[in-house]
Amino acid sequence: MTRIPRKKLVVAGAGIGGLAAAIACIQKGMPVQLVEKTPQYKHVGAGIQLGPNATRILQAWGLGTALAQVAAFPKQLQARDARSGKVLGTLPLAGRAQALYGSPYATIHRADLHRLLHRGAQVDGVGLMMGLSIRDWTERPDMLNVHTSAVHAIHASGLIAADGLWSPLRRQMLFTDPPSFSGHLAYRAMVTQADLPAHLRCDQVTVWMGHRLHVVHYPVRGGESLNLVAIVHGAKPEHFQDWDQDADTQELMQSMGKVGRDLHERLASVPAWRKWALHNSPPLKSAREMVKGRVALLGDAAHAMLPYLAQGAGMAIEDAHVIAQCLSTDGQTVQEQLQAYAEQRWARNARVQARAVRNGQIFHARGLEAIGRNLSMRFMGERVMDVPWLYGEGPTP
Repeated sequence: MTRIPRKKLVVAGAGIGGLAAAIACIQKGMPVQLVEKTPQYKHVGAGIQLGPNATRILQAWGLGTALAQVAAFPKQLQARDARSGKVLGTLPLAGRAQALYGSPYATIHRADLHRLLHRGAQVDGVGLMMGLSIRDWTERPDMLNVHTSAVHAIHASGLIAADGLWSPLRRQMLFTDPPSFSGHLAYRAMVTQADLPAHLRCDQVTVWMGHRLHVVHYPVRGGESLNLVAIVHGAKPEHFQDWDQDADTQELMQSMGKVGRDLHERLASVPAWRKWALHNSPPLKSAREMVKGRVALLGDAAHAMLPYLAQGAGMAIEDAHVIAQCLSTDGQTVQEQLQAYAEQRWARNARVQARAVRNGQIFHARGLEAIGRNLSMRFMGERVMDVPWLYGEGPTP
């Protein structure tokens, strides 16, 4: 089949996944037009954990120095019992991740990661349209006409839909299954460490596990701030698509029930909380769920997942790296290149989706299952807390 020349790629969404796709594609010599529906960026959000599988790619894109300037690099991952406060197990991170997997384990504020990627995408060949959305597209044998809300068409060779959890483009591709409510509510907060008592400051990732709840906290912004996320079971809120709702400490404490003094003191030290309802999609079943013709899904638009493996951003970054590699392959049409991307990505994304769900069940276990979890962590430690298939495998820069 005759190869169709690549003129330009349109990327819907200028969040983490969309910006990552723009960086990856322009570094392969492919012009990119980003289309973002919000008129201006709102640099808000919670923290993000970036495993070695993600930081390895950021370093390959030349962003390692910029990452080191804004991220934190926790010394270890520690698991604790939410009621007793006992340490269940630890996994060294600082140094170990670099030695085993070739890149560090980082924790970063979402806004800092977004700024880092935005600066990386501000190069010749990348355009950005703000305050516009993509209405639809017309696929022709040799190109795609992408129509925006500004009523003009962008002529492109392919469209990458990185427009998030509630992706309108996913629905237009006739993938009509919306993300489902997990039954979990996330309360998040960000505090300055200097404002905390010395014994509450933290230079590690800590996971507190309890009955129908867990809490995660870790440093960001070079250790200056502490990001906290508390997950509880609860009813689906009325405004379930709003990920930034008001909440308060009393509301959170009532949802959590009885927890130990150490955890209670840490949560009570937070002056303000935000709340959102966690949604996810079933694990992907095939490559057909990520691509259709000249249009491909990337990140949450393709595989919405729960945050219990801390890989939402990581999988979007991996997607971006692979789609650029595939689109730069010689001797194939754009349709074939995008199909190759989906074939390479769907099974790994599905595995991460499934593992995240399982982690939530383990974190929130009770009775005999909780006893088994605690014993496994106590006696096998690193063997059950590390994830070699995730951090050591995946796309190679």
